[in-house]
Amino acid sequence: MRIVIGGASGLIGTALGRSLETDGHEVVRLVRRPARGAGEAEWDPLAGTLDPRVLSGADAVVNLSGASLGKLPWTAAYRSTILWSRLSATRTLVDAMNRAEQPPAAFLSGSAVGYYGDRPGETLTEDSSRGTGFLADVVVAWEDSALAAPDAVRTVLLRNGIVVDLAGVLKPLAPLTRFGVAGPLGSGRQFWPWIGLQDEVRAITHLLASTLSGPVNLCGPQAARADDLMFELARRMNRPYLLRVPTFALKALLGDAADGLLLSDQRVEPRRLLDDGFTFSTPTVEQALAEALARD
Repeated sequence: MRIVIGGASGLIGTALGRSLETDGHEVVRLVRRPARGAGEAEWDPLAGTLDPRVLSGADAVVNLSGASLGKLPWTAAYRSTILWSRLSATRTLVDAMNRAEQPPAAFLSGSAVGYYGDRPGETLTEDSSRGTGFLADVVVAWEDSALAAPDAVRTVLLRNGIVVDLAGVLKPLAPLTRFGVAGPLGSGRQFWPWIGLQDEVRAITHLLASTLSGPVNLCGPQAARADDLMFELARRMNRPYLLRVPTFALKALLGDAADGLLLSDQRVEPRRLLDDGFTFSTPTVEQALAEALARD
């Protein structure tokens, strides 16, 4: 297959591109500088420029572009960047598809479980309604932009969970744990919809060959609370797990980001992925953590 990737230099995009090339696929990475060879193509999503010939005839386009949610604080200016970096990239790709002589067969566009908002006591599937809050608003606008792709293009909305990797959710958590200052975040009882990096890549690869369209939750099959992940991380690092960070302190320190990233209670199921025959290599958060730490 010939696969074009936007956001190819990010955590997921880097791992996905390498995996696809290892499997023998042709990967074209969209870059924001002059291209260096046939494996790259230049674009400027903020200016809305992309040669439609780059996408013409592609088997799939994978859109993983967007400013990091982990960059803090979420000032008013950065909240705007979070939104518009996603909308501009998605709209640029969709516009190029609409102008392409032969639109790509499939469009896998990034999304997030932030769509569901804070939903304590619920089990969330792709059929669940949208939630409220900043991230839910961002995701709804992001998905609406992707759904403007040509009708002939199979469009999949990748509702990503928290990626368990040392360059993902563990990037801020592992150093704190290593220094012995780990503990529950808020109550610690909130469900975190997690997924291991390798399963994230495997799931996207599965969806490239699938017939599914619409929203697909990319998160592990066995639910885990924040405490489960944090305690297991401390255990594997042989560090104490004692210092609770109260909810009010997190909100005072991080503002909206505390609710969006750490405190939201989201028990999300990957129902459509499982029904489509996908099998997770790390079905528990403990296994995903072990795999991530083994790559350290």
